[in-house]
Amino acid sequence: MRVTANTDVCVGAGQCVHAAPTVFDQSDDDGLVVLLRTDVTHADAEAVRTAVERCPSGAVELLER
Repeated sequence: MRVTANTDVCVGAGQCVHAAPTVFDQSDDDGLVVLLRTDVTHADAEAVRTAVERCPSGAVELLER
């Protein structure tokens, strides 16, 4: 699985960081999503799915390979 983040639509709500802090962070400059890594391990898959569901702008997406 792979995760993507679109900073053009991110609103900086931080829900992704709360759901999956080992995968997502927020920029200190503008609060937008920062990916810490794009490959999603089996251990992080559920947390990333939760982050995708909670993202109010739809900026994060999980791609099942």
